Amino acid sequence: MKIAFLWLFLASLALSIPVIFGLLGTTGLVITHNLGAEFDTRDLNSLISQLFSGMSSVPLMALPMFILAGELMNTGGITGRLVHFSQTLIGHLRGGLAHVNILSSVLFAGLSGSAVADTSALGSMLIPAMEKQGYTRRFAAAVTAASSVIGPIIPPSGIMIIYAFIMGVSPAALFAGGIVPGLMIGGGLMLMVAFLARRYDFPVASKRATLCEVYQAGKVTFWPLLTPVILLGGILTGFFTPTEAAGIAAFYALIVALFILRALKFGELPRIFLRSAIASGIILLLIGASKSFSWAADQVGAAQMLADFVLGLTENPILLLILLNVMLFVVGMFLDAGPAILILGPILSKVYVGELGVDPIHFAIVMCVNVTVGLATPPMGLVLFVAAAVSKEKVETIAKAMLPFLAVEIAVIFLITMFEDLVLFVPRLLGLA
Repeated sequence: MKIAFLWLFLASLALSIPVIFGLLGTTGLVITHNLGAEFDTRDLNSLISQLFSGMSSVPLMALPMFILAGELMNTGGITGRLVHFSQTLIGHLRGGLAHVNILSSVLFAGLSGSAVADTSALGSMLIPAMEKQGYTRRFAAAVTAASSVIGPIIPPSGIMIIYAFIMGVSPAALFAGGIVPGLMIGGGLMLMVAFLARRYDFPVASKRATLCEVYQAGKVTFWPLLTPVILLGGILTGFFTPTEAAGIAAFYALIVALFILRALKFGELPRIFLRSAIASGIILLLIGASKSFSWAADQVGAAQMLADFVLGLTENPILLLILLNVMLFVVGMFLDAGPAILILGPILSKVYVGELGVDPIHFAIVMCVNVTVGLATPPMGLVLFVAAAVSKEKVETIAKAMLPFLAVEIAVIFLITMFEDLVLFVPRLLGLA
């Protein structure tokens, strides 16, 4: 029954049953069967209690606020300003617009923290522009999809908040730990573009901007770019909690979009609030369902069974970490980042943190980066589908064009796995690890 517990859930995914119903249905069936005649209403009450306790948490209030802040920034005309600012900085390089695409994703990450929002907002603007300059549409879509995974890695990050809540790890430490890996991915992607630009003679996007032009472009993006500075500065210095920071971010985004940039009208607010509420509701339900799933995994011994199996393969911690990367990469192909963390985080952390002694912050970042890169891998990568919808290009052709960039991201994953100081340097510097 311990093995059936996992297979039942995988079967529900194969049948296209929504993840939340797959989680709750599997949990209910397994608990009922496992306890048999001893099952009574108290077990059902425990199951429901786990569902609600997973949603009713003060730290989780940060999620709806960050989602709202991202929606306000996305709708408030920030994207065009970020692209223009990036172009004045590096548009003169060969392959300039591809570089601009990646740099815009790095800057956008500090505002929205969402790979899907990045792909949609930047893709709709940059893919047509790149195509007009002579890039193939599939290459433009591939660059957009590959760089968008930086969004949930560079803080603020929704999946890191989810992980921090589920595993009881400091959100501030995770935010600090994501900075170097996120910048490594951005830098690695730009190096790959530079290599491809020389090989295929990519066009230059624009002439080198003057200092005055850079200043003017920076001036119009100053207030939006101040958002991550306020957030991270407050969180990492302990001036306010991540939950308080999320509320401040939402309020600040509202003020900037309405009164400073004047790119948002009051009439658009109900639609923004509704989208934020729906997205928040979906995520919170998933968190509650995964809490029930994790509780049931403990009840039937599935977590311990997996731990015994993994530790029985080898005693070499390096090989076990490589195995972790392969496992998470495959999982990321089929499961969205949030559900992957919610389902596997509590189980795998018992093996790697509890049994092998891997640093909890290091493990968390390795896991978050892995499942985030999975968003851009076939066959079920959500970012790939968004890029395909925006570019009107086939998913398989985008996936093929993405291979060089995917190789860079996999290399970064193995680097941060083998060298934990790449992850822990900033948290230790700030006294968070």
